[in-house]
This record gives sequence, structure tokens and C-alpha cells, in this order.
Amino acid sequence: MCNAGVRARAVPPHISAPPSSLPPALHFKHAALLPFFPLFRLILGVPRVGTRSRARALRLPRGRPGQTAPRMRPGQPPIILRGGFHRTPPPPGGCKAGGAFAPRIHPLMNSPCPLQKLEGSKCRGQLLIFGATNWDLIGRKEVPKQQVAYRNLGQNLWGPHRYGCLSGIQVRSVVSGPCAAHSLLITAEGKLWSWGRNEKGQLGHGDTKRVEAPRLIEVLGNEAIVLAACGRNHTLALTENGSVFAFGENKMGQLGLGNQTDAVPSPTQIMYNGQPITKMACGAEFSMIMDCKGNLYSFGCPEYGQLGHNSDGKFIARAQRIEYDCELVPRRVAIFIEKTKDGQILPVPNVVVRDVACGANHTLVLDSQKRVFSWGFGGYGRLGHAEQKDEMVPRLVKLFDFPGRGAAQIYAGYTCSFAVSETGGLFFWGATNTSRESTMYPKAVQDLCGWKIRSLACGKSSIIVAADESTISWGPSPTFGELGYGDHKPKSSTAAQEVKTLDGIYTEQVAMGYAHSLVIARDESDAEKEKLRKLPEYNPRTL
Repeated sequence: MCNAGVRARAVPPHISAPPSSLPPALHFKHAALLPFFPLFRLILGVPRVGTRSRARALRLPRGRPGQTAPRMRPGQPPIILRGGFHRTPPPPGGCKAGGAFAPRIHPLMNSPCPLQKLEGSKCRGQLLIFGATNWDLIGRKEVPKQQVAYRNLGQNLWGPHRYGCLSGIQVRSVVSGPCAAHSLLITAEGKLWSWGRNEKGQLGHGDTKRVEAPRLIEVLGNEAIVLAACGRNHTLALTENGSVFAFGENKMGQLGLGNQTDAVPSPTQIMYNGQPITKMACGAEFSMIMDCKGNLYSFGCPEYGQLGHNSDGKFIARAQRIEYDCELVPRRVAIFIEKTKDGQILPVPNVVVRDVACGANHTLVLDSQKRVFSWGFGGYGRLGHAEQKDEMVPRLVKLFDFPGRGAAQIYAGYTCSFAVSETGGLFFWGATNTSRESTMYPKAVQDLCGWKIRSLACGKSSIIVAADESTISWGPSPTFGELGYGDHKPKSSTAAQEVKTLDGIYTEQVAMGYAHSLVIARDESDAEKEKLRKLPEYNPRTL
């Protein structure tokens, strides 16, 4: 967790992309890799240079993570730094997006997207909740002093409950995260509601007061929201036009606003002017966004290399104090790699990202060829590379790089990862119980063999799955009701079990926070509505 201190990298307004994001083994001082220069040039969009210019470029000092490029005057010829990034003079009028430019990319990936509105989830239903609802106590031993008035609010819901305040409201999407003690829902009309912990303004209501039950974010009342994501203390919201709004904690620059502040309690549009955004995800203190062309951008805390820029951003500010060079605006993840059995590092070309998922300190992406890449913190084997080494750039997960064995869906938990293969099998790696043995590479989950999975979510250590006509959950002790087994029933399970309290209720989508679960239950038929009416109603006490 990035709590040791921060320092934003000073980027002069005339500098283009940040320095080299290539792994050290890929720098062009290695003569054996020079024949592959055209391939690197194609991936990164670096213009062809003559032999004399290339030789002059290779004599320059190597670009190091966190190092800025030499100053350039308008009209000065481009400079090629080792690593292959092309630094160009600034455009007329100066740089955009806070002075940070992404490396040049292939022209096809930079062409404009057709103008069309994004569509949200097509499912509709009622929201159900179970698990811990004392939002300020979740993941803590004591409630903070500034929140002591809320100490006795909330309770553990051991079975599914309906929110009384949402009677008659159709929900199409529900969002939380493995680090989050707050939640979001998107209504059928595209309105965004939020509730839960709010110490950093992550609920978007313009204040830092805790909210017990779902409440409309009025600032976004005129926007049609199609997607949202929750970090530990920050939130992103995506509109139908491809714009992203951010709110909550910004100490590490995880809101992408070009600055660092303790809290931003009102939704603010991120500092980005590229292609429309179509997907996004949040880690504990970093964020990922994906544009319509399949380019991935990251910003926030670079610890463990979780941003994918070949650096953990760590430096010693002074004696016994470590700080981080945070990315304050979206920066493109420029290169994807694979490692051979003999340890060689090779670039993977033509990666077009189709989906992204974030754990606390790691990221998964799924590309158009059904390949899975992972990077960030490697502890407990959550990256799936059969080792616990941190990865600074996206690395190919070998298991899914074979014909007929590609992935169709990806999910990230706090310290684990999941993927559903194109044939429907569920694979797991990492650890849900960190006191037990870890799974260092993807293995099939035999308990769910044959189930057709449509939605999966991970909490701190618990898992919930919507498959076929059932809802399935499991997780080690301690749990707080997020498994939904009901009162006077076992509170935890190390093996997957059907949630009997939801028998006869069709689950459209599941989401899970740090210690609570959210379910969208279909209510189309009279029989389904009657089943839902029999569930208890939760009306939390407020101050």
C-alpha cells in the first residue's frame, strides 16, 4: 500500500512521452536485438531513422524510469532515446492533458472511433445485499475518531435483504471492489447512486458524510452512466459519450486530474483528451482506462510496477522515507511482453485490449486474441507466472496462449485472479486464504466444472458466482455474511456451495466489496416478484 509518501514527476510542458517503458533486456544496446528494431518501431510507432542518426541515438544515456528528456527548442529535430520512444517538439499552443503525452502508437490504433453512444448492461432487476454494513469498521479494528458517531450503525446481514429505499427502482448494474467499503448502482435510466464509507468523498455527494443507503449522485443527474469502478477510497464513472468522471481520494493521483489532493468529493472529469473510453477498472490506489481502439492507460500509484510502465516509481526522499513518482494523468501502457522458458524477453505485437480487471495491486487484461496478460505485485502467485516476482510491464500468461484455450472473461480479487476460458471452464490462481498454500499458475476450479458462469466477483477473501440458475459462494473464515448462507448456518466455507437463501431467484449480476455482496435479482415474472417479496427488507438506521 502506498502510504510512505508521494512526489509527482515534474514534466516540462514541451516534453512528450515519459521515458522508456521497455524492460532493461529490451534496450537496443544489445546487438542481438537490433534485427528486431523494425518490429519495435512498428509497435511503438517510431519513425525510421538513418544509420548515422541511429548511431547517434544509441550513444545517448539510457532513459531511466522517472527521468525526463532533454529540453528541446521549437523546430529542433526529434530525439530518439534508448528504448525507442520518439520525443517530438511540442505542438503549437503547448501540450495537452497536463503536459503528458503518450508514446506514438500505430496509426490504425490512433484513428478516430465512429461516433456512437455506449450501451450499459441490458439486465434489469432488484438489488439485494448481504454482509457487513458497518462501513467505517470494515477492514479495521476500530472506527476512526472522526467517524466515532457512526460506530454503532450498520450490522452483519447473514442472508439476502432488499433495500427499502429502492422499492420500485430497476437496477441494471451494481459495482464495488475487493478493496472497497462503498458501493455504486446504475439504474435502468442510467442514473448513478452511491452509499457506504465516504471519508475521502468517494460517494460523489460533495461532502465526506457516510451514507447508509443508496442515494442519487445529483451532480451526475444529467449524465447517462454506463459503467463505474471502485478503488479503496476513489471512484470512476463512465458516461455514454465515453467521458470519465472521478471523485474521492487523490493523494496518489489516482483520479487522473493532473494534481494530488487529499479528497475530491464532487465528480470531476479526468484530464484526458484521447479516444472515447469504453472500459475501466480501479485498484487500491491506481486506475486503468481503455479506449475504443483497445489502448490501455493507467494513472495513480506506481508501487510494484502496477501501472505497467516498467518502473515502481520508488525513490528515497530522505533517510528512512520512501516516496513514489505518481502518474497524475492517464499514460498509455506501451508494451506487452512474454518470457520464454530460457528467460528471454520478447515483445508481443498487435495487442488490442478488450477487457481489464484490477486487484488491490495487480492488473489483468484480455486482448482481442483471447490472451491474458498480468502485471503488478506478484505475491501469492496472483499473476499466474509460477513465481512471486513483481512484473513491471504486462506479461503474457502462457496457459491461455494456445488455440482453443483462450479466455473469454477475466476477474481480479484482492490477492487472486480468475479467468473463464472460451470453452466455459473456470481457472483460478493466487490465494484467497493467505495463510494457506498459494496457487502459482492457473488451475481449473473443479467444483464449478460444467457450470455456465455469467458473473463473478471477489471480496477480500470471499468469492460469489452467478451460474446457470444458481448463485454460488465460498470463502475462508472470518466472514461477515457476504456468503449469504443465512442465519444459524455455517458462516464460511472453503468449498463452493450454492446459496440456498437465493433458491428460485435468478441472479443477473453479482458484485462484492471488501466484506459485503450485492446481487441483481431478476423480477420479470409474478413468481419471481413473489419470491423477492418474501425476503427481509433492510432499512438502516441513520443519524
